[in-house]
Amino acid sequence: MSTGEAQPLPLRAGDTTALRPWPVRHVAPKVADYVARMPPVWVEGQVLNLRRWNRLVFLTLRDTDVDMSLKVTVDAKALDGLELHDGARLVVHARPRFYEKRGDLSFVADSAQLVGLGELLARLEHLKGVLGAEGLFDPARKKALPFLPHLVGLVCAQQGDAEHDVVTNARARWPGVRFEIRRVSVQGAHAVPEVTAALAELDADPRVDVIVVARGGGSFEDLLPFSNETLVRAAAACRTPVVSAIGHEQDTPLLDLVADVRASTPTDAGKRVVPDVTEERARLVQARTRTRAALRLRLDREHQQLDLLRDRPVLARPLTLLTVPQQQLIAHHERLTRAVSGRLDAARADLSRLVTALHALSPAATLDRGYAVVRLADGTVLRTPDQVRDGDPLTIRVAGGSLAAQVSRRAQPAEKKPATKRTTSSRDGKNRPG
Repeated sequence: MSTGEAQPLPLRAGDTTALRPWPVRHVAPKVADYVARMPPVWVEGQVLNLRRWNRLVFLTLRDTDVDMSLKVTVDAKALDGLELHDGARLVVHARPRFYEKRGDLSFVADSAQLVGLGELLARLEHLKGVLGAEGLFDPARKKALPFLPHLVGLVCAQQGDAEHDVVTNARARWPGVRFEIRRVSVQGAHAVPEVTAALAELDADPRVDVIVVARGGGSFEDLLPFSNETLVRAAAACRTPVVSAIGHEQDTPLLDLVADVRASTPTDAGKRVVPDVTEERARLVQARTRTRAALRLRLDREHQQLDLLRDRPVLARPLTLLTVPQQQLIAHHERLTRAVSGRLDAARADLSRLVTALHALSPAATLDRGYAVVRLADGTVLRTPDQVRDGDPLTIRVAGGSLAAQVSRRAQPAEKKPATKRTTSSRDGKNRPG
């Protein structure tokens, strides 16, 4: 750095550079002056870290929906008559102030008032209308509880009776039920983020079958976190069925409306998430008794039907059904036998006549009457003497067999006679040569 005279500081923030920066003592007053020119504003939030020192009250105003807060200093006179405590809803009229030495930004309030019950109720009704218009309260979107959950997620206070009421009553009904418990703040400034985070964590666990959000009784202000829009939307987004058990039966935070099941109390929630083993055993006994009675009645009815069937003549004497068909079959058989026998006798007679006629016309019958058939050596039938010469071999076929012969001498041919006297008829009706 030059040892010469100090260079003048930039007049505007835009003129500063890494080589010509503003020192802190120069920046802090400028920021304080800029903040001081800001107008006062009405701010609402939830009271945290309430402290009193002399005539001043120090507190933090936290946004009820997001994790964001402001430090506020209030003159004690502005709080006269107000029952201020952590978790209360407060509206202050404050002006921002920047403390140069510490570099802190806070607000100084000159007036404050608690958010009234009527105002809170009006806001809840408005939010209820908005969520209802979006369908978050629609019964059609609510999920049914499992009959017997393997693991129950429980969101409850770090200390209190809600956990005891849920767990004790659930195990009294079903001793084997298991719990995954998340102990969180259920009232005050940390209730909404902690309950929301616990819901998301249990919903992401695949072992958890149902989630119970439980809290004991309390004032209207104590139950306000369970009507917070962020918490209500987180419950509506859960894929796991959610049971709301907040306060007493007359209390109805918005979480009750968006939950899949509303339990009037933590005790009621313990009874709703699991079945009663005694009742289930009684139902099994009743079902078994009814089943046996129904089976016995059915068997008795079937036995009666069988008895009626056995008493019928057709079953008592089943052969009677076969008597008439049997007689008809015998008659048909007899007729068929007679018809076939008649046809066979007629056929035999016809065959006998044909055999007789065939025998009469057969050459063998002619041979039986004393005739013979003479054949030459080549098998030709000898018809005239001119067909042979002396010494030719012959074969003579008679009725009893065949003879071999030889022509020794041919006889002279017989004298021809008129055709009318060519043949004569013998007394026995056989044709003889003339």
